[in-house]
Amino acid sequence: MKFIISITAVLFALSFNAVAEESGNEGWWETIKSNVKETWNSPTRDLYLPLNTWHNRAMYDKEKTDSYNERPWGIGYGVSRFDSDGNWHSIYAMEFQDSHNEFQPIVGYGYLKNWYFGASNDWRFGLGFTASITARHDYCYIPLPLPLPLLSVEYKNFAIQNTYIPGTYNNGNVLFTWARWQF
Repeated sequence: MKFIISITAVLFALSFNAVAEESGNEGWWETIKSNVKETWNSPTRDLYLPLNTWHNRAMYDKEKTDSYNERPWGIGYGVSRFDSDGNWHSIYAMEFQDSHNEFQPIVGYGYLKNWYFGASNDWRFGLGFTASITARHDYCYIPLPLPLPLLSVEYKNFAIQNTYIPGTYNNGNVLFTWARWQF
């Protein structure tokens, strides 16, 4: 558990450091507002398809994991852009079936610091974060803030993205994976 918290903290630190570097003399709040506005006005659209919610077996009783849904049927839509440094920004909304087969929405802003590979730069690896809001049936659908790390492996317009939801024993500790197609 300590390892997962440490990795999550490192991912957040790297991502926020990239945002701070990007802000330069403007200040971080002005940079955030500018990025949201530019992203909102981007012509690039994204389709999200939830693929898997893996419950960390080291953090759950087998009885619990056997009862959970790990196929989060759903769909999402967003707008995104790549900035002048090749980093990805997105505003998105997604809905899916949670671990109890209940409807769960999420909306947020995503950021990935990208590293490019290959002669044509078609392959990317990204680390970043999402600042999002979700709501769950077991919390009476009260909106909940959900800052999470992001990890992405991408080829051209297709990406496999992941986040890890930390938690306690038999709660949280879920690797959520989805596909993203840009058009």
